[in-house]
Formats: sequence, structure tokens, C-alpha cells
Amino acid sequence: MSAHSYGQREFEIAGRQVGPGHPAYVIAEAGSNHNRDLDTAKRLIEVAAESGADAVKFQTYTAEGLYSRHTPTMSYLEDSALLKDKESVWELIKRVEIPWEWHRDLADHAKKHDLDFLSTPFQEEAVDLLQSLDVPAYKIASYEVNHLPLIEKCAATGRPLLISTGMASLGDIERALDTANAAGAHQIAILHCAINYPPRFADLNLKAITTLASAFGVPIGWSDHTMGHTADVVAVSLGASVVEKHFTLSRDQDGPDHAFALEPSELSAMVSAIREAEAALGVSVKRVTEAESEMYALGRRSLVAAREIAGGAELQRADIAVKRPGTGIPVPELKLILGRRAKHLIEADQVLTWADLG
Repeated sequence: MSAHSYGQREFEIAGRQVGPGHPAYVIAEAGSNHNRDLDTAKRLIEVAAESGADAVKFQTYTAEGLYSRHTPTMSYLEDSALLKDKESVWELIKRVEIPWEWHRDLADHAKKHDLDFLSTPFQEEAVDLLQSLDVPAYKIASYEVNHLPLIEKCAATGRPLLISTGMASLGDIERALDTANAAGAHQIAILHCAINYPPRFADLNLKAITTLASAFGVPIGWSDHTMGHTADVVAVSLGASVVEKHFTLSRDQDGPDHAFALEPSELSAMVSAIREAEAALGVSVKRVTEAESEMYALGRRSLVAAREIAGGAELQRADIAVKRPGTGIPVPELKLILGRRAKHLIEADQVLTWADLG
């Protein structure tokens, strides 16, 4: 494994800083959940914007460019009854592919809603289409990590790359990064990913996020297929700089990606949870925060007169109580005041200060 960094520690996507120390770049993944209906696709963009996501992403492919007609059927498609009338994988993909002529309209709709428009290219011709739309970054899907010609073409555009790594070994990732670097890409984020729809939590291996950051020296993200947002909050807590999550208008719809996608309210809850987690992480310094300052003074303890003390009297341990507030002589100074004399009459329950003692 090469020890050098494969890219910059941080970079920009459409003016947004991506990398350690910056808020996670959240991608709402529409995938094929448009159901080949343009109005549905536009509504997905609106939902992504309403959720607070930074980008909305579709997938650009054709059945002809993606699968051989002789591809065996994946078990999860059969188990989930997602294939219609004994259709093949190729026929399913043909049924859900996004019409390429929609892309301009969708990109404009995303811009109107202040969202970055992204789409994952699955074949080299798709890069030409997306480049004509001036997309700000390219996503390489986990399945394409060995599609080196596609990586080369995306890298040659000079745009940032987001490379998902589900099913990939460190060697697979290194080869993809070498390919991207050789083609001119040095703004790269690696997205840890667990392939299954949905995966079990036991299979997520989120600690690999820190391993990838150490191994490759580029921003690390998390491409998620789980339900809920627990994994996304954990990923951000481990340093994920990008989070990608599938969403849908309704899981009751028919199609291969609806069942494991978040519904609109859930997507909003995920983005909120990520932002709350980022705020909660704060900094590594242990200190009294500004928010704690009042209770630090009033809720901690200090030294208080346990009874009335006559002026000139020598303070005994029985004269001293430890009570709130914490505005008097600090408790650790207790032994230092024993044997000192009161300068004047000290009332019972009076908070002691050094000015009270001789």
C-alpha cells in the first residue's frame, strides 16, 4: 500500500468545502425512484431541497450499456418480488432507466431549488451528457470501481470524484485512485459502503472509515443503504465528510430502490440528526463552555459559614460547610483557612471570601 496521499485533504464542490472540519456534504440519492415519471423526478428534487440536503443525485445509464442480456438474476430482486412477469435483470433496468432527455430539465429544477445536481454515470457516454450539464462532481458507484475507463473519463474532466467502495478491497481502491490520479484527478473522496438492500448493521463495518482516512489521505464519506439514520450519525462521528442516502416519495411504490429508501420526513430527520451530531462533536478541548458558565458559578460548591462566627474567632472545621453556590472560597482551599481568624462577624450561611479572613 502506497503511503502517499492520493489527493487533497479538502476540496470544493460548487463552492462548498468538503473534507475534515467542514459539515458533511449530504447527497439525497433519488436513483431510479423517479419511476420514469418526470413530475415524480421533479418532486424528488423538491423533497431533497426541503430536507436540507446539499445535492440531489440520479443515475445515468441505459440497459444496453449496463448489463449483458445474459446476466443472472440477483437473489434480492427475486426475494423482494421486484421482477415483473419473469422479466430479466436487463428488462428491469430498461424499465427503470432515466430518459436522457430529462437531464437538462432536472438540472435546471435543482438549480432553481439551490441544490447541486449530480448523476452517477454508468457508461462513458453518460459522462459526455453530464459534462454538457456542467455537473460539479462525478460519483463512481461501487459496482464501477473496476471500470477503469469510466474512472479515467470522469477524472479527465477535472471535476471532483466521489468513489464508492462497497465490495472493494484496499487493493481495488488503490488501483482506482491510481487510475484517477494518472488521468488528472486529485480532488477525490472515497465513500465507504456496504452493499445489500438493506444491509445488516452487523455488516456495515463503519470503523473502516478511519482506516480509509489513514490509508489514503483524502476525505472519506459514507454511502448508505440502511433504514433510519443511526448509521449516518455514527459515520459522521467517525469523520465522514460526505453522506449519501437513498430516498423516495413513498416506500409503497413499485421499483427496485423504493423499499430501502427514506421517505421525505425521514430524509429531513436524517439531515437534522447529522447537523445535530456535528454540532455536538464540537472540539477536542475539555473546557467549561460559555453555556455552562452560569451553572459553574451557581451550581458548584464553595465554603460557607456553618454557624455564626464572631469577629476575631479562629476558624475551626465545625465552622465551615460546603454548599452551593460556587462563588466563595474554593473547596480545595478548606485546609488553608482553618486557623485563620475572622476579620469581623460572619453570619451563619454566609458565603466565605478571602476578604472575610485575616
